[in-house]
Amino acid sequence: MEFPFDINQIFSERVSILDQTLVAGRRSAERPDLQGHIATVIDELGRASAKAQQLTAPITSASKLQSQRHQLYLLKDGESSGGRGVVVGFLKVGYKKLFLLDRGGVHIEAEPLCVLDFYITENLQRHGYGLELFDFMLQHKNLEPMLMAYDRPSPKFLSFLAKHYSLTQSVPQVNNFVVFEGFFFFNRSVAQLRKVPLKKPDGEIKPYSLMEREVVRQEQRTLPWPFAPPHSPQRLVSSQCSHSLSMRSSPSRAPPQVVPPSCPGCSRNQSPQSPLIDRYRERRSR
Repeated sequence: MEFPFDINQIFSERVSILDQTLVAGRRSAERPDLQGHIATVIDELGRASAKAQQLTAPITSASKLQSQRHQLYLLKDGESSGGRGVVVGFLKVGYKKLFLLDRGGVHIEAEPLCVLDFYITENLQRHGYGLELFDFMLQHKNLEPMLMAYDRPSPKFLSFLAKHYSLTQSVPQVNNFVVFEGFFFFNRSVAQLRKVPLKKPDGEIKPYSLMEREVVRQEQRTLPWPFAPPHSPQRLVSSQCSHSLSMRSSPSRAPPQVVPPSCPGCSRNQSPQSPLIDRYRERRSR
């Protein structure tokens, strides 16, 4: 891809690594006009990639790169176009937090390095540039291709991975990302993989929770006398009903009426109701 400015003046290396700063070297950092040229190159590459993948909008642009922590590897051919150089293609990668499924259907939370966009100019494809660029990224990241995730890879990109890296067996996912056999096995030693806990069933009460305490209070309110707690409605009502059977009352109750003995010479302790009263006294003391 040719541009009306000198590519070699902007990108001094054959493969330049760009991030949110849009700086390709010390020279571009000191000259704002060169940074404007870098943004133009990224935008044109993003539009060409979206067109090749038949996307409705580009997923790579200078503004997107500035707002995200991604890295863009840009490959140039410095000898073409009369020594001014041409841009061959780019590869954009970044870390993403994903929820994936392993072969057993277990949900795994992972944050692997992902290939987000990959494009080589059409007239320069099948010349080994894509393999050169991808290998440079793997060496820079010190990573194996099976340990990465791939965002919506095109059929051409899948054929590229199968041909050069023998990545053919993918693990089905419910999202747009593709991972291959070996991702979950080898990533356990080099990446953070965590099983997502299953959701607890609704209505489960934690021990000593407020809801459980409220249930205990409700049960106490409905306990029959004499097991109800003090000052509860059941205790008060039961006390009033048993007032005629009880010979002693608490200070909060009205004083009992004195019942004269039914026969001369009989005492209160000798009344016919004494055994029943003694049983209630014993139950209350318990």
